[in-house]
Parts: sequence; structure tokens; C-alpha cells
Amino acid sequence: MTRDAPRAHDEWAWLRAGNWRACVQDPALLPTRIADHLRARNRVADDWFAERADLIDTLLEELRGRIEAADESLPDADGPWCYLHRLREGDEYGVHLRRPRAGGAERVLLDSEHEAAGHDYFDEGDVAHAPDHAHLAWTADTTGDERYTLRVRAIGAPQTGGHGAGGRDVLSIEDVHEVTWADADTLFYSRVDENLRPSLVFRHRLGDDSADDVLVYREHDERFSVSIGTTRSGAWVVIESAMTDCTECWLISCACPDEAPRVVEPRTPGLEYELEHQRERFVLLTNVDGAADYCLMEAPTASPSRAHWRPIEPHVPGRLLLDVEALGDWLLILMREAALPRLVVRHRDGRERTVSFDEPAYAIGLDAGLEFDTDRFRLSYTSPTTPEREYQERLDGGERVLLKSRIIPCGHDPAHYRTLRIRVASHDGAQVPVTLLHHRDTPLDGSAPALITGYGAYGFSTPAAFSGSVLSLVDRGVVHALAHVRGGQEGGRAWYEAGRLLHKPNSFEDLYAVCTALVERRVAAHGRIVLQGGSAGGLLVAATMDLAVRRDPALLAGVIADVPFVDVLNTMRDAGLPLTPGEWSEWGDPIEDAAAARCIEGYSPYDRVGTFAYPPLYVTAGVSDPRVTWWEPAKWVARIGERRNNAAPLLLRTNMESGHFGETGRYGALGDAARELAFVLRATGLA
Repeated sequence: MTRDAPRAHDEWAWLRAGNWRACVQDPALLPTRIADHLRARNRVADDWFAERADLIDTLLEELRGRIEAADESLPDADGPWCYLHRLREGDEYGVHLRRPRAGGAERVLLDSEHEAAGHDYFDEGDVAHAPDHAHLAWTADTTGDERYTLRVRAIGAPQTGGHGAGGRDVLSIEDVHEVTWADADTLFYSRVDENLRPSLVFRHRLGDDSADDVLVYREHDERFSVSIGTTRSGAWVVIESAMTDCTECWLISCACPDEAPRVVEPRTPGLEYELEHQRERFVLLTNVDGAADYCLMEAPTASPSRAHWRPIEPHVPGRLLLDVEALGDWLLILMREAALPRLVVRHRDGRERTVSFDEPAYAIGLDAGLEFDTDRFRLSYTSPTTPEREYQERLDGGERVLLKSRIIPCGHDPAHYRTLRIRVASHDGAQVPVTLLHHRDTPLDGSAPALITGYGAYGFSTPAAFSGSVLSLVDRGVVHALAHVRGGQEGGRAWYEAGRLLHKPNSFEDLYAVCTALVERRVAAHGRIVLQGGSAGGLLVAATMDLAVRRDPALLAGVIADVPFVDVLNTMRDAGLPLTPGEWSEWGDPIEDAAAARCIEGYSPYDRVGTFAYPPLYVTAGVSDPRVTWWEPAKWVARIGERRNNAAPLLLRTNMESGHFGETGRYGALGDAARELAFVLRATGLA
């Protein structure tokens, strides 16, 4: 196949606008014919949900009842100050504050409620104070296209009053992706290019004209995207350029921020690494020398290249190293084994201890804090039955103190619920982990409806965490199943490799096997199963639905596909789309690789639509979405409507103002959640 190979006829190709880049930034520029089509589909969906308005209102009330009216984060200490975020009653976004560490009056640094006023969409990106605490850098996206505006605010002067402004803005730069501080006067920021890919890194010195900012790094390879950050030690700015299976890091000394970046180890196909700084060494999490599930290496700061890497934690097949955080003399090593996380706390002298929990399925999070030299860290814990708890532990003694528990205002008793971890045999014998949650009064006798969710891509592992929205289903007798299919990393790197590229169909076979196994084991009723997934998870449920309509048309009661990646073959053939070149290492390159083209065509949901009886479908999209462009779900729904041989609900709801992540704010997103819950209840016969 060549880049000029002819393509099959695509009768819905007109839903992609020629000026699509401009439309993503400004949806008002959508061509009339496309906008009219999307709005017509919205009216169909809105009419369907309007008939269930009472149920949606009830669900909204339940969801609100699980959110604390007022809440605030634990304070993060840094030097003389403690920083925190507060949500007041009714707040969507809250305020950022600080107060003296030794005690004293607090001060509002950034009132996000005020900044969001007047915008239909508001996504707060980075919020970071300078090392000398005199300035605050913050970013916000008000369109949904993931182009952020960077502002720097003076916060060292006395409070100026106003609407909690906290100081005056001294800088504003458009089209920013990330920002990080090097010293009190110097910051680095990344910008996106014309294809919405973060590929440029600039240096700015406070007081200078931003038009004179220095370009310090440009990523020319369209497969790679750039991210930036500063080590917790405050000694190094790290520029990371990465694709799915290759990484290259560059370093800039915070003591000499005007110096050119130096590479750690030049990019090598298949080599991945990330680094932390700890005094005279770097600690690297890497897959070097065939360490598929990763190992830890160290290298001197003066010579960090691969030739100087030395092992400090070996590779153990099946034990996936997820993250490492470096504190003064300690390492916090987060890993997963047998699909469950655990944490190792290790001193440089070799002393170590392991932190784990006893529930059959749970998730833990690590918060190493803002300070490098510290004697403690924070750990969060949650499970499908347990709302998040935040603990503080001493590094040297393991003394654990509960600092905060998430409150469920309407009440929650974990004893009313049951969590199970089971394994299901897929088509090739692979054992797929499944986390189940059900009410203790729900009989597992083959009569219960089920919601099965999954993702299965990019090595992302779905945590077995508490979900307040799922309880609205579970309390009504629905079993919730979280399917840890291949493509994630629940079973180590090999679990991911077995669900990407030419092995991608395993992900869909895994989810189909979970559906049939739950029926066979009398966990769920045949014909009362709903699938739900978003983005790449939307592809997962769409492709699994395709298997179901061909093998067992009555198996599924419905499918929810949020911003689903469903036009896979066309998208992977279009090198001009923002993310396509970087995605070839995940899905394959059908332009140059005939085997990849055949594989993708064999599962791409848009290409697989046929004359079948499709279950009820609820699909979402966003015009400002640069990740899964609006025409993918729109084309898929249109083709299903044209070709199917039944008349089940076929709902497409396109947000005409926002992007990939839908509505923003802690209450704004509840409407989307309530509609999905109502769809599940209606599809399974519980409404």
C-alpha cells in the first residue's frame, strides 16, 4: 500500500469540514450543513432524554447528594508557606490559597470561579508558584481545544483586593500546553504547533517581552509529543519527548537556565525511560535491556547517559514498576503485581518496607508533596466500596495517620456492598481480571442487569476505585463490572503488548468473553448487559458490540460510547490529522504496512457497520475535540442508522462548545453522568 492508495467510498465523509482545524478552535465556523446535521441529531437525543426528565432529575439529586457542598484539599507545605485548594458551597472550580506555615491569615491567589465566569467551557491546567513564592503561573482553556492561555500573576505584593484576584497578572501567552519554573525569574513553557501537537519549548524571563522568548527545543518528528517539568529537588528542568514506545529526555540546570538543553540518552527505537533527581544521581525508570516490566537504574548527574546506568531495582517479569518518586534519601516505588498495586519505601542504605492493603480490589495513589527534604509522604486509598482516604506516613517509621476521608453527605455504608475479583478465560485462554461490585441484596442468580466498563489501550490500567455515580445503578440492582482487558497493563507490559498493533483484536475478544462469562456464571442476565467506554474505550465497546451483533444479537441491552475512536482506518490513513503519526505505534500504520491495514479494517467499527439489529446506542462527541474529531462518532452513528435492520434508540449528542472531556466543573459534568445512568436503567428495564 502507498500513501496514494485509493480508499473505499465513504458516503459520510462530508461530515468532516475542510476547515476543521478552525472549527475545533471556534465551533461557530462549522459549515451550515454539518452544524445542521449535528443539531438535528442532538434534538433526537434531547427528545429521548426529555421523556425521562423525572428520572434524570432524581439521578442528578442523588449525584449531588454524594458531593460535599464545601471541601478543601490537604495543605501542601513548601518553605514558609502552605498551599491549598478550596471548594466553597456551590463552587464549580474553587479557589487556590496559601497561608503561612507557622500560622496566620490565608490569602486567595487565584479565584477560578471568577476566571471561569462568562465562559461556557473552562479547564484549568497548571497552577504553579515560583520557587521564591513571589509569582503564580497558571493556565486555562476556555474552548475545549486544549490550547491554554498562560498567565503569570504577582503574588508577593500585599493583597490588592478585588474578586479574590490575589495580585496582578504580569504576563499572558496564548497556545500554551504546559509550564514549569526553573528559578524565581525564569520559566519554561511548551506550545502546540498547527497540528495541535505540543512540540516547542520556550524560555521566558520575567520582565521581558514574550515576543523575545527563546525557543530552546523543537521536536521535528511528528510522531513525538513534548512534556516539561521540574524535578522535586528544584535542580533540573526536564524536557521529555515521547511516543508510545520511545522516550528521549533533555536536561536544563535550574542554576543555569540560559544554557542549552543536554540529552540524557538519545532516542533508540523501543527504549523508554523517565528520570528523577536525587542529590548526586538520577534514578531512571526504564525498560532498558529487555526489562519489559521495567527496572530502576541510577546514573551520576555529571554523566547520565546509558553507558553509565547501573541497576538498583531489577526487572521481575509480571511485576510492573509504575512510578518512582525521589525524596532526599528515600525512594517511593509504586508497582503492580497480580493486578493489585503496592508501594515500596526504600532508604538509600537499603532499608525498605512494603505498603499494601487487604481488600480483593483497590487503588492507591502517591503524593510525595512539594518538598524534597522531608520525613513524610502522603498516600491515598480507595476501593469500589470505600471512598478515598488520605493518610500521612513517616518515611523512617511507617507510622500512618488518617488525615482525611471523603464524606458522602447522603450516607454510605461499605457493608452494604460486595467487591469480587474474578478471572475470565478469553478466546485464546488468557485470564482476564474483572472487578465486580454489587449490592449485598442483589441476587447473583442470573437475573441481574450489568454495566461493564473498560478501556484497554496505551498501557493505561483502570483503577479499582470508588465511584459515586455507579452507586446509583448498584443500589438499584445493577452489577458493575470493570473489565481489565489486554491493552492495559494490569498484567504487566506483556498484557499491554498483547492488546496493541496486530494483537489489538484481543482487547475486543477479552471484553466479549467477559460478557458471556458473566452470563454463564449467573452474575448477569443475558440481554441485560450494557457496555460503556470512552475514547479508546469507546473503540473497545464499539468493536465488541460488532462481535455481539454477529454472534449473539440479543446479548447486549445497550452501549454507551463516549467520544469514541471508531473511524480507525480512515484516521490512521490520514497523516494530516493532529495525532495520527504518533498513534501508528499504538494501532499500526495502514499506509505503509499492509498487515496493519488488514488488521485495522477487520475491527474498525465504522468499516464494520452492516445490516444487523443493533442494541440501543448512546454516543457523545465534541466539536472542539482535537483527540477524537467530531466526525468520527457522527459518521458511525449515521452509517448505523442507514444500514441497520431494527429501530432501537440511536442517540448522538454532540457538545457544540466543548472538547474531548465534555462539560467541566464538579457540578457541570453531572448532567452528562445522569443521562448515561438513565440510559442504562432504561436499557436494562429498571426505569
